[in-house]
Amino acid sequence: MRLHEYQAKDIFADAGIPVPNSQLADSVEGVLDAVSAIGYPAAIKAQVHVGGRGKAGGIKIATSEEEAREAAESILGMDLKGYTVDRVLVEEGVDFVDEYYVGVTMDRGEGEPVAMVSTKGGVDIEAVAEEDPDAIAQEHIDPAFGLQPYQARKVVYDAGVPAEYARDVSSILSTLYELYEANDASDIEINPVMITADDDVIAADAVMNIDEDALFRQPDLADMEEDSYQNDLERKAGEYGFDYVRLSGNTGIIGNGAGLVMATLDLVDYYGGTPANFLDVGGGAKADRIGNALDMVFADENVDSVVFNIFGGITRGDEVAKGINEALEDFEEIPKPVVVRLAGTNAEEGMEILNTDLVQVEATLEDAVQRAVANAEEVAQ
Repeated sequence: MRLHEYQAKDIFADAGIPVPNSQLADSVEGVLDAVSAIGYPAAIKAQVHVGGRGKAGGIKIATSEEEAREAAESILGMDLKGYTVDRVLVEEGVDFVDEYYVGVTMDRGEGEPVAMVSTKGGVDIEAVAEEDPDAIAQEHIDPAFGLQPYQARKVVYDAGVPAEYARDVSSILSTLYELYEANDASDIEINPVMITADDDVIAADAVMNIDEDALFRQPDLADMEEDSYQNDLERKAGEYGFDYVRLSGNTGIIGNGAGLVMATLDLVDYYGGTPANFLDVGGGAKADRIGNALDMVFADENVDSVVFNIFGGITRGDEVAKGINEALEDFEEIPKPVVVRLAGTNAEEGMEILNTDLVQVEATLEDAVQRAVANAEEVAQ
């Protein structure tokens, strides 16, 4: 479960991490009221779960009421990498002289959390990791003992943080780890931690993702879950119990199993298409579950075609085929071409059962993906 910046900053502030004064707004007038209370300059920041908001036009600095109005009108309602912006965080501007990155995530290779600090903050940290990995200092943490003070100081020192800021940055890192552990986070980060012209250290951004499987013991965070959705599709996915991520392409993808769906995404890209989503329906193939998946994908205006990639295990291929038929028969008109590939238990029987008046059937995943990509190209023309 991903928290919005404003949600994460509330948690950070309660834990003692300095954050700028801010207010949430969902209208132009709300933005103007917030800026009036906070003062100029102010940052107006789209609240969407994507990186690179600034480069995409989702963050603007306003130094006057006219600029604030223009920024609000520009950002609210904009499509930002496939997400419609319906809320912005209005935040006091920070006069900064330097930017750092501080975060904690799980190193699955080592089986331990890892604390990370870099003096190259304010940019895409993944790009830094790829282009200059030595610029990110790391310190693994034994979860039995937690992040020790000497470890926090060491990773900050290894990153090259100047001595006058090292104590404050170490304190922020230690607090981040406490929040990471206490809230069952999967990763938590600040990019950037800003050093102000007055030598204050402040969290100018906030990312906090929670392990959804642990929400049963995080009731306060669970209450934030609905607010963390970005759009109706994500809200539907939560209601239906699907693993879903909206992407920017036009080929819709439905599969049962995360690995199978990822393989389908890769093949769509390989054959020249662009995936519109990641949608894992999980186990079971009843018509209502298949229908819910189709309802979601059909509702996405970016989708021009759909590919089903289903592997029959405990659930047999013929049962899957019946579910697809029943689900599609409920639609008065199939709004977008659907290609189906079945494999596994009773796959041949399932392929024979599929109603070819409703779907296109392919024997191999490669053929199914190529046909779906071709369908999307044809519709898009």
